[in-house]
Amino acid sequence: MAEWAVPSYSNRQVNEAGRILAALPQLIEDDVEHAAERVGDALDIIGNWRSCHAYPLQCLKMVLKARAKKIDPSATIAQRLKRLSSIEAKLKRFNQMALSQMQDIGGCRVIVRNTLMVRRLVSMYESDYERDPDKGAEFVKKYDYICCPKPDGYRGVHLVYKYRSRSEARKTFNGLRIEIQIRSRSQHAWATATETVSAFTGQALKSSVGEEPWKRFFALMSSVIALREKSPLVPNTPTDKVALVEELGVLEKTLKVRILLGSWAASVQHLSTKNGTDAFAFLLVLDTRRYTVHATGYKKRDLRKASEDYLAMEKEIEMEPGRQAVLVSVESMKALRVAYPNFYIDTDAFLREVDRAIGAKRDETRS
Repeated sequence: MAEWAVPSYSNRQVNEAGRILAALPQLIEDDVEHAAERVGDALDIIGNWRSCHAYPLQCLKMVLKARAKKIDPSATIAQRLKRLSSIEAKLKRFNQMALSQMQDIGGCRVIVRNTLMVRRLVSMYESDYERDPDKGAEFVKKYDYICCPKPDGYRGVHLVYKYRSRSEARKTFNGLRIEIQIRSRSQHAWATATETVSAFTGQALKSSVGEEPWKRFFALMSSVIALREKSPLVPNTPTDKVALVEELGVLEKTLKVRILLGSWAASVQHLSTKNGTDAFAFLLVLDTRRYTVHATGYKKRDLRKASEDYLAMEKEIEMEPGRQAVLVSVESMKALRVAYPNFYIDTDAFLREVDRAIGAKRDETRS
């Protein structure tokens, strides 16, 4: 049986820990003598808060799996607890946000074949909730980034729920928020490619922070995919297909996208997976300086240790930039690589999208 973490701190303590994390550089500058102790305490509180989302996350993941497989038997489902670095970046980006109200500490992700299947799955969630709103988790909000793509090009649908149970044993988890991300395969290839480029170039493209040529390239590439999926384009990108692909081709050549992504993938050494057989969760660590990827598997009964190891690794990473860690749960090692290709520097699916776009343009030119 899994030993699930439960909340050990008040929302006030959680929010204060979040403020300390967001103010880390200034805190060290102002009070270097006591900074380490304060930060250490804050990280322990955040670690517990994050771990508490594991049980609600597992419950919502199982519902997602059952629904997604009805629509697309080949769907890939994964779940993860938000990385400490991502929590820190989000708190800095939204400086009025309280950590206890952050909606995606626990997140499920499903990748289905196309946007039609995305829509069918979203409709299933909406109709089931309308039919019986008092059953299961409480719906909070829908974010439709396919109808309204983000300016950086991110596309997909997010559904936010609050865990809800009448069981006395599980009431302690009530109110914890879980986010469900629903993406097509092409949208997923785009999203994970941005994370790969961010990791190896030291940019924060996921947060719309980085070099303008790279930001523009991904916005254009997202619009190319949107055109094919018959969905709204990214704001401020060409609406004419020829002009769109022309600009994309120029940037691909200038940035040497194929060469860079290919060289990173060829250079990374995939270290053997520790305890991978019958693992319920995996701790993935990508080191962009040494070009290594390491995975450690944990059985369901060892989830508390997995969370502790995750936090310990992130504390190391805080002092040694260039590494990333994430704790995820998937159905198989194969699904792990599909759900998190950025940790394996697998950008083949994205490069096929690029070739498809630019190749189409070249075909038009020849004709």
